[in-house]
Amino acid sequence: MLPSSLPTPRLIDPASVTPLRWGIIGPGGIAETFADSVHKHTTQRIVAVASQTPGKAEAFATPRGIPHALTSYDALVNHPEVDVVYVATTHQFHKTHALLAIAAGKHVLVEKPLATNPTDAREIADAAQAAGVLAMEAMWTRYIPQSDVMRQILADGILGDISFVLSDFGQDLRHVPRLMDPVAGGGLLDLGIYNFAFSSFVLGNASSIQTSGSLTSTGVDETTTSVLSYASGAQAVATVTMGAFTPTAASISGSVGRLNIHEPFFTPSGLSLFASEFNPIPVATWRDETGVPAHEGLSYQATAFSSFLDQGLTDSPLRPLAEAISDNALIFQARHQIGAVLTGE
Repeated sequence: MLPSSLPTPRLIDPASVTPLRWGIIGPGGIAETFADSVHKHTTQRIVAVASQTPGKAEAFATPRGIPHALTSYDALVNHPEVDVVYVATTHQFHKTHALLAIAAGKHVLVEKPLATNPTDAREIADAAQAAGVLAMEAMWTRYIPQSDVMRQILADGILGDISFVLSDFGQDLRHVPRLMDPVAGGGLLDLGIYNFAFSSFVLGNASSIQTSGSLTSTGVDETTTSVLSYASGAQAVATVTMGAFTPTAASISGSVGRLNIHEPFFTPSGLSLFASEFNPIPVATWRDETGVPAHEGLSYQATAFSSFLDQGLTDSPLRPLAEAISDNALIFQARHQIGAVLTGE
C-alpha cells in the first residue's frame, strides 16, 4: 500500500558546516546566481573573483562586498585566502580551469557539464584524486530538498520495481551565441545534462543509448530524444530541445506507484505520488516550503560541499565523479549518433 504522506527531506544546517572561502573563475550569469544564493542562504563566503575581461571582476565584486577582484586566474587559484574554486566559465574551459585549481592544491566545484567529453572529465577526476582534493560537478539538483525526498522513496522501495523514467527539458535558446557555437554548444550539454543526471539518479548507469534528433544550422544538436536502456530491463526516455519551451517535467514509474516531479523538475518544486493505475488524484503530495526558490537552490550544493570536506571526503557521495563521467559519455554518444560533432572531435 502506498503511503499517504511523503518523507521529510534531511537537510544540512548551513551553520553546522565549516565556512569556506570561495573564489570564482568566470563571473557570468550562473556565477552571479551562485554567489547571491550562497551569501543569502549559507555561511559560505565568496572572497575572490577573477575575469580576464577588464573591469568585469570589479563589477561583480563591488556590489557583493567581495574583497578581491583579480584579472588573473593563476592569481585566484594561488590566493592564500581561497579554499575552494568555483569554475563558472563556459563548457570548453571547464577542464583547463579545473586542472588549474587542482594543480594549486585547491578544492574545486565545476559547473556542469564537468567537461565537453568523457576523456576530459576523467582527466579532472584523475587529477583531483592524485592531488587529494575534492572535485565536484555542480549538479545542484542533487542537493535540493526534493532530491532527498526522492532518495528516501527509492531507498524504501515505495514505487516497487522501477521500469520507466521520463524527463523533458526545453527552452528556446537559439538566440544564445555560445549554444549555437560548435566549439561547445548544443542542447544536450547545456540542458540535457539535467535529464541524464536524473535518469542516473534513479537507475544508475545505462548500458546503451539510442538517440534521434535534429541539428541547428551551425551543426549542434537542437532537439533530441534519447532512449536509455539498463541491465535491469528498465528504460529512460530523455527529450531535450533548445528550440521550444516544454513542460520540463519528469516522472518515475514503478510496479506499485508513479512519482511525478513538479515542473520544472530540476528546481525546488514538489512531488506527487500516484498509484499505478488510471487515477488523476495523487495519494500523497509534498511541496518545497523552505523559502529557497528556483535557482537560489544553487546554495545547497555549497553547504553540501563543505559538509563533505568536514567528513574528509574527496568525492561527492550524492553525485560521484564516476557517475558524472558516465553521463558525459552517454551525452557524447547521443550527440555523435545524430551527427552533432563539436570542433576538434
